Amino acid sequence: MKHYFLAFDLGATSGRSVLGILENDRIEIKELTRFPNSIVELHGKYYWNIMSLYQSLKEGMIACRKEGIVPESIGIDTWGVDVVPVADDGSLLSMPRAYRDPYTVGVPERFFERISKEKVYEKTGIQIMNFNTLFQMFASDEGNYLPLKYAGKLLFMPDALSYMLTGEKVCEYTIASTSQILNPRLKEFDTELLNAAGFGSEIFPEIVMPGTVIGTLNDNIAKETDLGKVTVVTVAGHDTASAVAAVPSYDDNFAYLSSGTWSLMGIEVKEPVITHESYEMNFTNEGGIEGTTRFLKNICGMWILEQCRKEWESMGKNYTYPEIVAMAENAQPFKAFIQPDDTSFANPPSMLKAIEDYLITTNQKPLTDDVQVVRCIFESLALRYREVMECLESLSPFPIHRLHIIGGGSKNHLLNQFTANAIARPVISGPSEATAIGNVMIQAKAAGLVSSLKEMRSIISNSIDTMEYLPQSVVEWEMAYNKMKSITQNKK
Repeated sequence: MKHYFLAFDLGATSGRSVLGILENDRIEIKELTRFPNSIVELHGKYYWNIMSLYQSLKEGMIACRKEGIVPESIGIDTWGVDVVPVADDGSLLSMPRAYRDPYTVGVPERFFERISKEKVYEKTGIQIMNFNTLFQMFASDEGNYLPLKYAGKLLFMPDALSYMLTGEKVCEYTIASTSQILNPRLKEFDTELLNAAGFGSEIFPEIVMPGTVIGTLNDNIAKETDLGKVTVVTVAGHDTASAVAAVPSYDDNFAYLSSGTWSLMGIEVKEPVITHESYEMNFTNEGGIEGTTRFLKNICGMWILEQCRKEWESMGKNYTYPEIVAMAENAQPFKAFIQPDDTSFANPPSMLKAIEDYLITTNQKPLTDDVQVVRCIFESLALRYREVMECLESLSPFPIHRLHIIGGGSKNHLLNQFTANAIARPVISGPSEATAIGNVMIQAKAAGLVSSLKEMRSIISNSIDTMEYLPQSVVEWEMAYNKMKSITQNKK
């Protein structure tokens, strides 16, 4: 018997509706709709257009019905930290402020005058970033954003959209864990942090775990979409948490790399890792399913290459990704190295110029053509993954035997091989659609069709094609790693 589930996966630039089909212990997904998600600027403030997203959800439901399918449930995942202010009468007080809005720049430093940076980390295990929910709330208390200050409830993005569909308010655990307000040990909000930000403990609804039934579609949406009173459930509301749930691993001794424009490398642990060392290394603890913790670090991904591609396109050089991979594959190895997470690559006017300047600053020879630039980026990324893997392994409670790469970057065969070479252990790539698959499988678990994360991963492993990359040229890559560390650590 086939079981159908509708997943909404919303990213910071676009969203999509995906139909999940579970049959005979195999999972299949089909994209139904894709829609833009853009930031709206109004009077110098930056917002997410939640009404447009709400309309896109309804269009996805209608598309599902046109397939002749009524899903057993609906689940929504999004990016983290941003919240929607809701009045006591249930009205939305404002569009949600976007994390890219610079109104929180400098806010953490002012907050640390009330509670120290070290104490905030010890309480939450979350790396300090100015756009975290805690600092958005503190900024509103300072008078910069009154809708938050006067809200009856604050709802994180997936919870707000579920509320718009059902009328029920909840606070899903994994999305709440991105806020820098949640105590990961107790799995509840920290009252001292909330009070220091100017809020009481009642500002958020009850925390619920992934796989909790929220309610059903309200009467108007049930009629408009012709789906009827379909159940809406909490998945892992944070998109990375849903993606990690889809890692097709047969045991616990793995690290994962969610690879795309930005990358996240981490491990799945039963208890948070909050130590002086994790603080110094800037690792973060975020919620996973079944009460697990995603212990991870943010890393630059394909951002540098994507920005270079834009510049090349402006010059009339329209390289496809297969062409880029072929370029890098045949280029001379280890001619130059960059530190991909260096601040100079965050958002420069010209990425090609930023790379050139970095090489000059670190006393390296300039790269003479595009082929060498691509090779440099790929090698430097792989070696950066090695660097983070070493830190991760020093903090991990278990040995790491392999790395699972999920997300769009899992299709980059050359970078996957370089990564295996650099970390000197096997790399398993896939699934590329990890977030949507994880979203669907958590819904299936809520429906009682699977009993555990282990069973979910077994089904995923049986349903998708993965590729294994074994380390090659380990000695050469070890020498390159030592050379890169020497260069990047001595940057002027």
